[in-house]
Amino acid sequence: MSSESLQNARADAVRDTDIAVVGGGVIGLASALALLNDGRRVCVLEANTLGSGSSHGNCGTITPSHATPLAAPGVIAQALRWMLTPDAPLYVHPRLDPRLWGWLLRFALRCNARDWRQSALAKSALLNDSRARLQDWVRDYGLQCEFEQSGVDYVFRDERTFAAGQIELDLLRELGIRIELIDGRRYEAEDPAFKPGLAGAIRFDHDAVLRPDRYVDALAQAVRARGGVIVEGCRLQTLDTDGAGVALGTSQGALHAREVVLALGAWSPQLSDAIGLAGLKRAIQPGKGYSITYDRPARVPRRPVVLRERKVCVTTWGSGYRLGSTMEFSGYDDSLNPRRLAALERGAAEYLHEPVGPVERERWYGWRPMSSDDIPLIGRVPGRDGLWLATGHGMMGVSMSAGTGQLVADLIGGRAPAIDPTPYRPERFA
Repeated sequence: MSSESLQNARADAVRDTDIAVVGGGVIGLASALALLNDGRRVCVLEANTLGSGSSHGNCGTITPSHATPLAAPGVIAQALRWMLTPDAPLYVHPRLDPRLWGWLLRFALRCNARDWRQSALAKSALLNDSRARLQDWVRDYGLQCEFEQSGVDYVFRDERTFAAGQIELDLLRELGIRIELIDGRRYEAEDPAFKPGLAGAIRFDHDAVLRPDRYVDALAQAVRARGGVIVEGCRLQTLDTDGAGVALGTSQGALHAREVVLALGAWSPQLSDAIGLAGLKRAIQPGKGYSITYDRPARVPRRPVVLRERKVCVTTWGSGYRLGSTMEFSGYDDSLNPRRLAALERGAAEYLHEPVGPVERERWYGWRPMSSDDIPLIGRVPGRDGLWLATGHGMMGVSMSAGTGQLVADLIGGRAPAIDPTPYRPERFA
């Protein structure tokens, strides 16, 4: 086929397609890949560039161990203590924002043992399914993303914090998570990257790691290899359902699709009126995370770690080294806060002999789509035939991506999914 014929075929696919996926992060691309495997024609529309949201600069850990939600007993008291500390791991920017304060109230009401457990059960089902599925995808699709079955360690310097960190372990064991407790001295002997004085560590050996920007690229390659069309710089403007499907108005013209999957991440509330689900405005807030990427230092942790007192995640790949984490509720503020970035380096320096790499490559922020119950919204938009949501994954988008993609494909295909879709239904915010 000539280049002109290829361009014409691409233009036809953009004008009329079976399924349009709006959003080119890991959730949108994973959904597109699963749908293509069902034999559907798929076009992915991305407003900016692929992975330009929270997919790009996160720490890339694949963590069934992170099933317990952020909304836990005691979190509100801690958050209030941190409100006057701008570089605290969890920070709410004090400002007059009724939508944010409404979200925080709904979040606070879930900081109890019953709702904590309910959210953990829902998250665990999707995390465990996605962990197994992702490993298969890496093998079957040849995804070159530095995936390793490395495990993840929580590392502690304070004895009381180490003891408190074990409170949730009974529930995680119930959810099938393998756990090992390691004495501080043994851990220091096993991993010379750490300074002396560790209280201990909790090891989750079934967790894994990948490099998220390369995962996005690999998913995009797999989508294109299977005939999917990806259009970057294409911003959704309008949606209109009719008897034949969905008409989309975009910054690059009109498109018609029989079904539309909306994987808009933290931008979902901004399009809630077009989507036809006003509840998205109260369901999701952007939770800002930060990371710094370096060339590898000489001594790095043997596996991905979370430095628990400072809430800093440290990941190492063959191609680089990253410090990341923090949670900041400051709306869609697009600045890089130097105090919060510096807190990552200070926190790492408390634990590691070489906390930063010899060359800094990137300072980054991204907005995570934080749902008030810490459970994703996956399923048909209430009252809007042909519209489907896949959003609200919080800090777990990469970890939940493969499972979400398959769940979306199963629901659209009318099949019984591998996991119960009920906890993720968008109707809970209708």
